[in-house]
Amino acid sequence: MSRIGKKPVVIPAGVTAKVDGQLVSVKGAKGQLEFRVPDDVSVVYQDNAIKVDPRNETKRARALWGTSRAQVNNLVVGVTAGFEKKLEINGVGYRAAVQGKTLQLALGYSHDVNYPIPAGITIVTPKPTEITISGIDKRQVGQIAAEIRALRGPEPYKGKGVKYANEFIFRKEGKKK
Repeated sequence: MSRIGKKPVVIPAGVTAKVDGQLVSVKGAKGQLEFRVPDDVSVVYQDNAIKVDPRNETKRARALWGTSRAQVNNLVVGVTAGFEKKLEINGVGYRAAVQGKTLQLALGYSHDVNYPIPAGITIVTPKPTEITISGIDKRQVGQIAAEIRALRGPEPYKGKGVKYANEFIFRKEGKKK
């Protein structure tokens, strides 16, 4: 039994949800999102809540049960509150700035890295060493944060690079003579 899957996703006031077969559509103050639930899982909208149940007792259906419920919950949270990821930049001369629809990063390369900001995502740089990524789609916000971090990941010796704000970088001791 999935502990997450058993809980119904409660739809708050101001949010409209619609289940059409396997397609779940949620519309709220921040926008509209859709998710296609896998065929191994059934989804029902009743009593102002969305209930997710496995169609049979196969291992795949039980695995997708909790995952599908979490995805539907992410839709509801996304259209009400949205999601946010914070990145920090460490290193001498490393900085970030938003210019129009691109994020310009100076990460120690011989050239600046220009990252295009996709539609539906807001990137803000409150300081030159901080990046805040926000949007309504949790998967897209996390993917963009991971792509920006991958441009210059944190290294363990001096800690230089781009890291998540809450990430701990295990530091190594340098080479000894």
